[in-house]
Amino acid sequence: MPKSLADWLTHLESLHPKTIALGLERVVQVKQRLDLAPDFPVIVVGGTNGKGSVCAMLESILHAAGYKVGCYTSPHLLRYNERVRIAKQQASDAELCASFEAIEQARGDTELTYFEFGTLAAMQCFIAHKVDVAILEVGLGGRLDAVNLFDADVAIVTSVDIDHTDYLGDTREQIAFEKAGIFRQGKVAICADSDVPPVLRAHAQQIGAELWCIGADFGPRAHQGQWDHFGKVGGRSALPYPALRGAFQLQNASAVLAALDVLKDRMPVSMEAVRRGLVEVELAGRFQFIPGKPQWILDVAHNPHAARSLAKNLADMPPARTFAILAMLKDKDMAGVVRALDAQVDVWLVAGIDAPRGATSAELLQVMLGLPVRGEVVDCGSIENALNEASNRAGENDRIAALGSFYTVAEVMQLRKVRVN
Repeated sequence: MPKSLADWLTHLESLHPKTIALGLERVVQVKQRLDLAPDFPVIVVGGTNGKGSVCAMLESILHAAGYKVGCYTSPHLLRYNERVRIAKQQASDAELCASFEAIEQARGDTELTYFEFGTLAAMQCFIAHKVDVAILEVGLGGRLDAVNLFDADVAIVTSVDIDHTDYLGDTREQIAFEKAGIFRQGKVAICADSDVPPVLRAHAQQIGAELWCIGADFGPRAHQGQWDHFGKVGGRSALPYPALRGAFQLQNASAVLAALDVLKDRMPVSMEAVRRGLVEVELAGRFQFIPGKPQWILDVAHNPHAARSLAKNLADMPPARTFAILAMLKDKDMAGVVRALDAQVDVWLVAGIDAPRGATSAELLQVMLGLPVRGEVVDCGSIENALNEASNRAGENDRIAALGSFYTVAEVMQLRKVRVN
C-alpha cells in the first residue's frame, strides 16, 4: 500500500485507463461495501460556472451559524487537501491516506477513477467527523458524476452553458439534462440561471422535484450598498455584499439563501450568521486580487460563459492597461474565451500548459491568429515566461490578469508564493 498522500495520488492516477469515466455502476458497488450512508443533510451543487462560489458561501454561512460543515470541491489549486474541508479546515494527509486505504481494500477488482476515489474518501471523512451538513460540488455534469451517489436534500444548479462538450453534449439542452440529474423526487431543486432551460423544468416535473427559479421564486434586490433576498418562505433584508468580487455573486448568494430556506427547519441560520458568512467568505482563483502594484487578478475562467463574467468584472473596474496571461486546456473553447475577453485586453501573453490535456502556446497562438484580436499578442512559451514578461512590462497603474485554467492560476500562485487558506 502507498504510504504518503503523494504516493496515494500517484497510485490513484494509474488505476483507471481514463481520467474521466462517467457512470455510477462501479462506484455504487464500492459505496455499498463501505456502507457510506450519511445521516446529515446533503447539499449538491452543480452548474457550468459559479459552483465554487456557491459552495464557499454555503460553507462560510453555515460555519458562522455554528454547524460543523463538510465541504468537498474540485479541482484543487496547490494541494489536494483543499478539496476536503471539515469545519473550514483542510483534511490532513493522514486522514486522506486512511480513507484511501479503506477504499482500496473495499474495491477489490472494481476500477475507480481518481475523482471517484476522492468522492468516496471525502464522504468517509465527513461521516467519521460526524459533520452536521455536507456540501458536495459536482465534478462534471451531474447525472453520472460520482457526487450523485449521494441523494441531495437540496440541489443547486448555478448556471447552464456550453462546456465539456465531449462528455455532456454540444447543446445547452443536452448539458442541462445532465445537470438536472442531481434533482431528487420530493426535494427542492434550485436554479440560479435566469434563463432556465426547459429541460430543467421538464425533468423536475417528471421526477416530482420542486424547482425554485431565480427571478420568480427567489432572488436579490440591490439598493444603496446593500441588498435584500426574497424567497418562497420569506426574505432577508439589509444584507452586505459578498466578499467574493464579481457581477454575478448576488445571484449566487441568493441561491445560497434559497437553499438555506429549504433547510431552515433542520438547520436554522440567524441573520447575524448570514451577514458574517457573506463578509468572511473566501475563494481562491475566482476574480482574486493580489495586493500591490501593478494589480494582479487571478481567475480560473476557462469557458466563454466564465470569460464573459470576467470581462464584465474588468469593464466595471477603473480603466487600466490590461495584460492577460492566457494558458488553456486544448479541449476547451479557446476561441470563445478570447472573443469574450478581447475588448478588455491590451496585451495577450500566450503560454502553454504542461499537462496531458494542456494546449501548447503554439496551439493557442494558432487559434488566436484566426481571430480579429484587438490587442498585441506575444508568444511566451511558458507561464513562467509570461509572468516575467508581464512583470517587466506592466507599469504600477496597469493590471495583470492570469486566466484560462486552474493550471494557469495554480502556477502563477506558486511562482508568486500566494497561499490558499
